[in-house]
Amino acid sequence: MVAYSPGPEWIVVLVIVVLIFGAKKLPELARSVGKSTSEFKKGMSEGASDPDEAGTSVDPEQAAEHKAQSSE
Repeated sequence: MVAYSPGPEWIVVLVIVVLIFGAKKLPELARSVGKSTSEFKKGMSEGASDPDEAGTSVDPEQAAEHKAQSSE
């Protein structure tokens, strides 16, 4: 049985990414991916905390009570 080593595949992927985007664009690309990931996580946590806007199925009567209580 041969042990799986993921190292060489990632080196090939990294070389291809450098060839496609160029070395000067990589920090900018990584920064934008990091920002979008953090925005996505923030949006998911905000959506999970508010069931009315999260798209979850809530009993209409419970939703009406929740809206009435929050507007008071």
